[in-house]
Amino acid sequence: MVEISRRRAIEDVASDLFRERGYAATSIRDIARAMSLQGASLYAHVASKEDVLWAIVDRAAGRFEVAADGAERDAETRRPGDPAEALGALTRAHVDVLTSDVDAAGVFVHEWRSLDPGHRDAILSRRDAYQARFQRRIEDGIAVGAFAMTDPAIATSTLLSAINGIAAWYDPNGRLPANRIADHLVELSLRMVANP
Repeated sequence: MVEISRRRAIEDVASDLFRERGYAATSIRDIARAMSLQGASLYAHVASKEDVLWAIVDRAAGRFEVAADGAERDAETRRPGDPAEALGALTRAHVDVLTSDVDAAGVFVHEWRSLDPGHRDAILSRRDAYQARFQRRIEDGIAVGAFAMTDPAIATSTLLSAINGIAAWYDPNGRLPANRIADHLVELSLRMVANP
């Protein structure tokens, strides 16, 4: 249990540093220094800096996936077959993950490209599957006339790119709490695809 806690502490400190400085500009020594450890002793807990990045990105991807599963299930319970309800729920779940651990989410959004090719391909595949959830809801909305005729892939990329911007500016002590930010982004997302 102590080893898991130490490993998680390393990942949390690294998330903060990677988000603040970027992955490339952060060294293992920087992580060790932030934890008041010697650089060499950090290697007792992690194989490499890339190993830490993979752990952060993999965990964040899992959190997005689990949140989306729950959002889709809940939306179907509330209003079966309603693409606006489903898209709104997915948007809210995405914002919730971003704001609940903004450092890890910021690393996921901005630093995944620094992964080695195998891990990068794995995350890209998971990201594509995740985006497909949003795209399916937009396609469903277009099919029933609830959403405007548009290119669903472009609408999905635009929507997620806008929401992912939270990772750059969100401050837990800022003007609005996370749930109000989610309310605004759900409303903006649905307006973006609404059929006038």
